[in-house]
Amino acid sequence: MIIIMKPTASEADLTRVIERVRMHGLDVHLSRGEERTIVGVLGNVQGLDRNAFEVMPGVESTVRITQPFKVASREFHQTDTIIDVRGVKIGGERLVVIAGPCSVESREQILETARAVKEAGAHILRGGAYKPRTSPYSFQGLGEEGLKLLAEARELTGLPIITEVMSPDEVPLVCEYADILQIGARNMQNYRLLQAVGKTQTPVLLKRGLSSTIQELLMSAEYILSNGNYDVMLCERGIRTFERYTRNTLDINAIPVLKQISHLPVIADPSHGTGKWRLVAPVARACIAAGADGLMVEVHPNPDLAWSDGAQSLRPDRFTRLMAELKPLAAVVGRAL
Repeated sequence: MIIIMKPTASEADLTRVIERVRMHGLDVHLSRGEERTIVGVLGNVQGLDRNAFEVMPGVESTVRITQPFKVASREFHQTDTIIDVRGVKIGGERLVVIAGPCSVESREQILETARAVKEAGAHILRGGAYKPRTSPYSFQGLGEEGLKLLAEARELTGLPIITEVMSPDEVPLVCEYADILQIGARNMQNYRLLQAVGKTQTPVLLKRGLSSTIQELLMSAEYILSNGNYDVMLCERGIRTFERYTRNTLDINAIPVLKQISHLPVIADPSHGTGKWRLVAPVARACIAAGADGLMVEVHPNPDLAWSDGAQSLRPDRFTRLMAELKPLAAVVGRAL
């Protein structure tokens, strides 16, 4: 439920409403707009008397949220959420590009890639220190050493860094290094992990599960939001279908749907969505046209020798070409890059 305050409501009016909500054992989330303040009531509101709030001074009306996801719903928060990561704003008028290798392999590799994507115009550096792999025999990441190398790359280039966290016990360590925590597709419904990152103040990028619906993605986001971390961005990275020519089927539909029903920023990952570097650029353009707030693109200085996901990684020169192609397209859809 949301409680809409009148434009003339005083801080004392607002305080009384919040106190009454908390008397029922519920929590609140405030959304302050230019004209009105909205009080989001978090928790089980069944049995809560809406009329008791509507007669309070300063209250304009109360509205029940119809979606099963509450805090993630645009009913709850009508304006787009903008997340500030070291000065990079995600979800606003400017498109954001996250770029880098699937895995941090060595100091030379990650620093070379960081310099290249920075020069091409990327805003955030990606790199996996911990890697969830289908095969237990595949490279699993460098661990904390990889985190240290990412931090060095940030120091060198000024790019904020995003890296994946795989288990609740790793969250404190990864938070020491990362500017954004990535929840991978295989962990989208790891509820203990979602609760753990929800208790941090570090922004989170939540990837859609391989066979998950849009509603399931938003319900997973709700776990993070309901634990107090409101800096959540959603990532469409392709879902598993009967198609075998591409690695996954990137669901372009999901982008405008998510933008309509949720206020959270939406990032598209055409690298995992296609699995083939030749398809990354055209699908990236489609994602921007569909309304994505940004892209996540895998870039490697030598994809043929990459320890993971080389087939979908762009060489730096191809990434530079993609960035140049995206600028006029961004302007067409009313965005900037």
